Amino acid sequence: MSPKKCLYFLILIVFTAPSLRAQNELRANSTATMVAKPDGSVAHPLRISAGDLLDLNVFDTKELSTKLRVAETGSITLPLGGSVSVEGMTAEEAGQVIEDRLRTENILKDPHVTVSIIEFATQGVTVLGEVKKPGVYPLLGARGLLDLISAAGGVTSEAGHAVTIAHRSDPDHPTVVKVDSKPGGNSSALNVDVRPGDTIIVSHAGIVYVVGDVAKPGGFLIENNDQLTVLQAVALAQGTNRTASLNHAKLIRKTESGPQELPIPLKKILSNSAPDQVLADGDILFVPSSGPKETLRDVESILPAAAGAAIYRAP
Repeated sequence: MSPKKCLYFLILIVFTAPSLRAQNELRANSTATMVAKPDGSVAHPLRISAGDLLDLNVFDTKELSTKLRVAETGSITLPLGGSVSVEGMTAEEAGQVIEDRLRTENILKDPHVTVSIIEFATQGVTVLGEVKKPGVYPLLGARGLLDLISAAGGVTSEAGHAVTIAHRSDPDHPTVVKVDSKPGGNSSALNVDVRPGDTIIVSHAGIVYVVGDVAKPGGFLIENNDQLTVLQAVALAQGTNRTASLNHAKLIRKTESGPQELPIPLKKILSNSAPDQVLADGDILFVPSSGPKETLRDVESILPAAAGAAIYRAP
């Protein structure tokens, strides 16, 4: 090889290497749809759907590089190469399919295509249920479940631990997780994958009210689908007072026809002479006083007392 040819190839290598390196960096940055989370887990890749806006970049071919909107059929129309279906694919998968089309149609011998999703048709995530500010919140980039619940103002005092995530792409198979706010609790909610178009529903925890002559009247949450019995409810209310009339306790339960009064043998239950009873969401356990000045006597007076009671979460 002559000195001139050697010099030519040396110059070619010098100028080509940075271009190839830039090409590889562009592909890595544009098609990276797997997002690493702080705990080391990897989020589900965002997938293309109808209405999304894609940025198509064909390396060193400006004529074929353009921005394309995904049609309702889930396809895009290339400047050359015709229609290509990309719905349900990641950006990287769409780039590979477009490369194959350009190659099979003899448009380019060795195409290098990168695809970026620069605009989602449905960027919002709907947050409903027991949150302070239900609504639709934008999902720009990878955000966790707790991030979106926080954006909705956090949970209400009646929120349960169960949270359901219904995915737009698979509504028949929702994801249900348990969110534990206690230190050292289950942090699986931090690893939940949330995608554009998903719906998050924070569950409602059942409430049982204990009012009357007890040490700590109030409403007590039934969490994690657990049951709450009469004995447990009285224990959460820190027991009855000495002036309580245990033989006249009653349960007020909501029915379709209105509130229903049921007698509760509280004295026998406390002495283990009668079986304990399971309470339902919305039940009101009323323990009257044996004194002559008892103000809570009927349903009309008991219901407002329960409605104004403080809500407590079981320790």
